[in-house]
Amino acid sequence: MTTYVAPVRDMLFVINELAGFDDVRQLPGCEEVTPDLLEAILDEAGKFAGEVLAPLNPVGDREGSRLEGGAVVTPPGFAEAYRKFVENGWTTLAAKPEFGGQGLPYLVATPVQEMWKSANLAFSLCPMLTQGAMEAIAHHASAAQQRLYLPRMAAGKWTGTMNLTEPQAGSDLSAVRTKAVPEGDYYRITGTKIFITWGEHTMAENIVHMVLARLPDAPEGVKGISLFIVPKFLVDPDGRLGGRNDVQCVSLEHKMGIHASPTAVLAFGEQGGAVGYLVGEPNRGLEYMFTMMNHARLNVGLEGVAVAERAYQGALAYARERVQGRPVGLKAGERVSIVSHPDVRRMLMTMKAQVEAMRALAYYTAGAMDAANRHPDAAERKRQQMRVDLLTPVVKGWSTEQAIEIASTGIQVHGGMGYIEETGACQHLRDARITTIYEGTTGIQANDLVGRKVARERGVTAKALLEEMRATEARVTSLENEDCVAIGAALRHGIHALDQATDWLLETHPQDPRAAAAAAVPYLKLFGTVAGGWQMARAADVAHRRQGAGEGASFYRAKLHTARFYADHALSLAPALGHMVVHGSGPALALEEGQL
Repeated sequence: MTTYVAPVRDMLFVINELAGFDDVRQLPGCEEVTPDLLEAILDEAGKFAGEVLAPLNPVGDREGSRLEGGAVVTPPGFAEAYRKFVENGWTTLAAKPEFGGQGLPYLVATPVQEMWKSANLAFSLCPMLTQGAMEAIAHHASAAQQRLYLPRMAAGKWTGTMNLTEPQAGSDLSAVRTKAVPEGDYYRITGTKIFITWGEHTMAENIVHMVLARLPDAPEGVKGISLFIVPKFLVDPDGRLGGRNDVQCVSLEHKMGIHASPTAVLAFGEQGGAVGYLVGEPNRGLEYMFTMMNHARLNVGLEGVAVAERAYQGALAYARERVQGRPVGLKAGERVSIVSHPDVRRMLMTMKAQVEAMRALAYYTAGAMDAANRHPDAAERKRQQMRVDLLTPVVKGWSTEQAIEIASTGIQVHGGMGYIEETGACQHLRDARITTIYEGTTGIQANDLVGRKVARERGVTAKALLEEMRATEARVTSLENEDCVAIGAALRHGIHALDQATDWLLETHPQDPRAAAAAAVPYLKLFGTVAGGWQMARAADVAHRRQGAGEGASFYRAKLHTARFYADHALSLAPALGHMVVHGSGPALALEEGQL
């Protein structure tokens, strides 16, 4: 299925009503971001996504990128689409104005990125990694490096990559062996990196590789890793491109999905050493890279939202068109579209409600990022950053896990045709499958949530968030509406389960970290389920007040019904997840390794 229609109405609802657009507009540097500008950006982005990128999605999946003579050939139409992408200024959206960007808040850039990811996930990975590389350079590189690289990356002339993983290292970056030997004012880089997304292509003039490597005198482990800029083509001080650097793509991975995105194995230094430039101070590379990784983790969580939305749109369109069977309870009469069948309705509502909850939590986090970066009060910036840090692994881990289930449900709605590649339903599941793995698996996200974000600060930020959830529950429960009362009750039970699970982890983690680690993924899923339910309850509150007669009444009624469905079908599972956290570690670790 090549059709994609950006859900602009729902995006605007979340931005305005749940993610705090009015507050973001008051932040320094955001004063000119008016509601009219926001709508214009989303409308234009939606057109580009639907008309240019979406039709290329099945093409990219079918044709893939291939390696010919050391160069990557992208699928038909991709290079032209990237040229249009650059000409329309989409690469400049969130980049800083001093480097040629528009400096728009994350809350505006995030829905636009969702559109790119929904329309064509493989294509979207190239500008996403570039933005992440720009974040690392902007925060940690020298002023000269920023002036040299950022304007050209913001303009889309150069793209960026993230080079962490090596064949022997995987997610264990303490095992990185790539070497960096000083030579004058630069370094010679030698080593091999794997799983490098868009690590080689010819859509842009240059590729800026952000590479983790070790200096000769570096200490062992992660404390001995430094970060280097290694351009594909060498760059003169005035920005002119020179000869080819000593970095080559030696192979492309053959993957389950995202076929159009070239996942490269890069060899650095086969001809004596690639030229690289140190970013910041020696041995602080992992710290610097986390700036890029955290940006990427939120974006991967958004990929979960995006692929789930695309799978839902495909399933809904098919259900409306596919005529099969008679209405339940009738033995005669006209055959109907399967959208009329109760179980199909249940599946579609499951997809719709989960997508809306995921989107709301992702956008809420984007709004918090804007406050963390721009708020004039230092204490508020710190508070918002702690909230972003807490929610980042939740958005990444929960949203991507949900995306796999939603894409699988989309195949189920299609029935046998869902198992046939031509319908496009298979591609969504194959594309979604990587999102729970790269930028840190769900287990890594969960351990980060439990260890670094909850236990390390004794649950302060998590408990503060729970108090806000309780305030929402009290407000929704007080409304004179049957659906709102039911939503509030489900949220109350979910909050209680999350609170109890948090207390258990705070008590258990210092004494038995293995038990806490065994419960980490259920805890992350519990956190996402309840946080998503919180956002849906907030949406119900707004919808209840606005569902009367007049334009938009149908939209708000649908919002209220969808929130009720989420409460009954998703949030109701929170107590079970809470039980899994508190009581499930022992059984998970009970068998000897030989008994597995």
